[in-house]
Amino acid sequence: MRANVTSLRRGPWRYLRDRDVLHSLAVTLLAFVCSGGLLGLVYLVRVWRMARTRATDTGNARIALVFGRRLQDERPEDDYRHRLERVLALAHQGLVDRVLLLGGGSGSRLSEAQAGAHWLRAQGWPVHVPLELEQSSIDSLENLRHARELLRADGLPPVVLVTSRYHLARCQLLADRLGLDAHPVAAEPELPRHTRYRLRMVLEAAYLMWIDVGLRWAHLIGHERMTARLR
Repeated sequence: MRANVTSLRRGPWRYLRDRDVLHSLAVTLLAFVCSGGLLGLVYLVRVWRMARTRATDTGNARIALVFGRRLQDERPEDDYRHRLERVLALAHQGLVDRVLLLGGGSGSRLSEAQAGAHWLRAQGWPVHVPLELEQSSIDSLENLRHARELLRADGLPPVVLVTSRYHLARCQLLADRLGLDAHPVAAEPELPRHTRYRLRMVLEAAYLMWIDVGLRWAHLIGHERMTARLR
């Protein structure tokens, strides 16, 4: 029961008491129905294309943001562990100078960021690369907002977004909206093909459609309060 309650407090569901969010959801569902479902397919292709083609290089960015995931028995679950493995490899290759682990409480004693830091140090994290923990956020939007505040003193330098392939398109959209110069990096070496992963991509396509259509609608009607949510 506790895990179910925690899940409802995370992600988009916790916003459903907000009338602006419900407004954007209603518009998105109407657009989906009026398109005969084709709009959803457009966003699914967008998620799939980035998940399939995104490489694991860091570009010119030297600061990595690693997105957390809900813990299992106080430890990173599989998706989160893949993200940590990727940033560990980047650090050992000398491709990052600073790492921010993102993620607050998820119903566990440890925050996601703390659990990630413990795992990385147990695997031989290079001590010359600083690990910083952002432990206040509980979804991807808050992850990036809080990371932006931590980076503001340095003039918002380019960053690497380290996350699962299914999650890349949403993180890139949010980073762009928040004014971050972000380069997404896939956690997994290639796109997994099992059923759970495909379902995750469908869910991500729905999230992406909701965010993007809602914002486009808010801009169209000049709804300042709605557009301000992604600033």
